[in-house]
Amino acid sequence: MTGSAGDIAVLGAGMHPWGKWGRSFVEYGTIAARAALADAGIGWQDVQSVVGADTVRGGYPGYVAGATFAQALGWQGARVTSVYAACASGAQAVSTARAQILAGLADVALVVGADSAPKGFFAPAGGERPDDPDWLRFRLLGATNPAYFALYARRRMALYGDTPEDFAQVKVKNAAAGLLNANARYRKAVTPQDVAASTVVCDPLRLLDICATSDGAAALVLSSMEFARRHGAPDPVRIRAVATNTPVYPKSVLDLPDIATDSGAAVEPSGESFRASIARAAYEEAGIGPDDLSLAEVYDLSTALELQWYEDIGLCGEGEGAKLLREGATALGGRVPVNTSGGLASFGEAVPAQAIAQVCELTWQLRGQAGERQVAGARAGITANQGLFGHGSSVIAVR
Repeated sequence: MTGSAGDIAVLGAGMHPWGKWGRSFVEYGTIAARAALADAGIGWQDVQSVVGADTVRGGYPGYVAGATFAQALGWQGARVTSVYAACASGAQAVSTARAQILAGLADVALVVGADSAPKGFFAPAGGERPDDPDWLRFRLLGATNPAYFALYARRRMALYGDTPEDFAQVKVKNAAAGLLNANARYRKAVTPQDVAASTVVCDPLRLLDICATSDGAAALVLSSMEFARRHGAPDPVRIRAVATNTPVYPKSVLDLPDIATDSGAAVEPSGESFRASIARAAYEEAGIGPDDLSLAEVYDLSTALELQWYEDIGLCGEGEGAKLLREGATALGGRVPVNTSGGLASFGEAVPAQAIAQVCELTWQLRGQAGERQVAGARAGITANQGLFGHGSSVIAVR
């Protein structure tokens, strides 16, 4: 696609395979960073800025992830930034690096996110924190993450007639893509019968409807377009937009971890959900729309939530996500494949890494390097994600 003054180049992408490896997040992130540097053909000494997406699960170093990775790679004087925005941390890291590059503060930036996840679903960190809505959700409501995934699923069933069979088909689709991805944790075909036979976690969602928690890492080497040309990459993948916007009032639809909303009886509901506003902001910045997309990577914490994202990123109208799925439009070979990587269904959550991993997948697809899961002629892709407490996360990349 034609150039934009706000473009930056993706020179390198790298990952550490996801799973439960039982080692330090620093090790995973360092391996991903070296893979991205090698992919870019850039020496570590040439990196002028390191932006780390924080993990809160690695003791003290987890809160200074940028410096943690810079130290692990070998101190060389680069400027350093650490960011935390829960599941949107990776997009915040990309946004920070992009701003530094466009401001002329750095020609080359390394973005890294990595995590070592606990067993089971995520829970808030310890301590009494009554100002933390996530803590309140667990302690006052007893609403764990699977509980709120199930609430979203029930809402779709009530409003749009979605069925557990529709949700299962999302897992079937994503497992088929993950089977083809060497970095995925789960590489096994799944049938609707497999989903139906898995344990009920929180009705209507079963174990195979819900993503796991994982260890893993992802990294990107980003640069100015001028540096990319000097480096011998005249036509790189370009990041054209990064949306990190927050919600607006009124909020009359429950969007956990919030446990209260504006009254839909007293205040006219907003015409746009928070998730939809994230994608809209990215489209407006990039100057493209949903019809221009070749593929999308969305945040499938649960199978039902993926269907919601189809609508939020404009692939179809409200309530039409399951229909789009049934038509095969979002599968590999479909009109606009979604989660060609296999999604969180195949990877699980490694929180600081997942928004970066989404951009890695867009990069490989737009380069034509995605192997058996390649989207033919891919020219533009969007990522969509959402962090706790109103952290938006969407990146648009083009070729």
